[in-house]
Amino acid sequence: MEGKEEDVKLGANKFSERQPIGTSAQTDKDYKEAPPAPLFEPGELKSWSFYRAGIAEFIATFLFLYITVLTVMGVTKPGTSKCSTVGIQGIAWAFGGMIFALVYCTAGISGGHINPAVTFGLFLARKLSLTRAVFYIIMQCLGAICGAGVVKGFQGSHSFDVQGGGANVVNHGYTKGDGLGAEIIGTFVLVYTVFSATDAKRNARDSHVPILAPLPIGFAVFLVHLATIPITGTGINPARSLGAAIVFNKGHAWDDLWIFWVGPFIGAALAAVYHQIVIRAIPFKSRA
Repeated sequence: MEGKEEDVKLGANKFSERQPIGTSAQTDKDYKEAPPAPLFEPGELKSWSFYRAGIAEFIATFLFLYITVLTVMGVTKPGTSKCSTVGIQGIAWAFGGMIFALVYCTAGISGGHINPAVTFGLFLARKLSLTRAVFYIIMQCLGAICGAGVVKGFQGSHSFDVQGGGANVVNHGYTKGDGLGAEIIGTFVLVYTVFSATDAKRNARDSHVPILAPLPIGFAVFLVHLATIPITGTGINPARSLGAAIVFNKGHAWDDLWIFWVGPFIGAALAAVYHQIVIRAIPFKSRA
């Protein structure tokens, strides 16, 4: 029994997020506001759970890019009609469904971000430290690059390039301003849903909320893709856009890449401010 107890202690996330996605932030029905995470927690760098969480983010983002970009490749394959493939709705389901599954799988380990914009939004809300936020974003980007790379290996360089590599670009008929606006609003929807689905106050009162958290998050991704695939192919995830752009490595993908970083980060910041100040009124509570 002693050995088992020690294993549990070593495996526990000693430096966890203040509000992990999909997990209850409270142990009882009496709600208490969690303290903000410090900007830097030196002890995290010595904890295995910190690196385990980063590995979980890497693997989750790798699998996310692998499934989604491969789905995009199937739809854009030359000589096939979109009617004979999963189509735009299928692409949207692939993105939303994978987020649902991966958030469910990794929520208890890393919080299941799988997106630098989500990590950034939660950091602004002081749900995790700067150390953890930077580490997560690096691991997410590396996972995305590897995921897109495996798809290119399956498809072959020529076929991968002909089909656009799943890279995000502003489509013909839309301006860069249109693309930036679509990315801001789309990411706002996603990150706002993340905050709402993982609200510690709701978790304290409704035990079913942590269990269902991955569902609205995945569904938000699905709906945003339905709306914005015609405009930008839908980024709302800087790691996804970076991974596809690096592996595709063509001029137009690089030209528009800034949109898929600036837009999601602005959208995430707006969602964090809206939820913390307007919905939860946390700054006013702290004054009181």
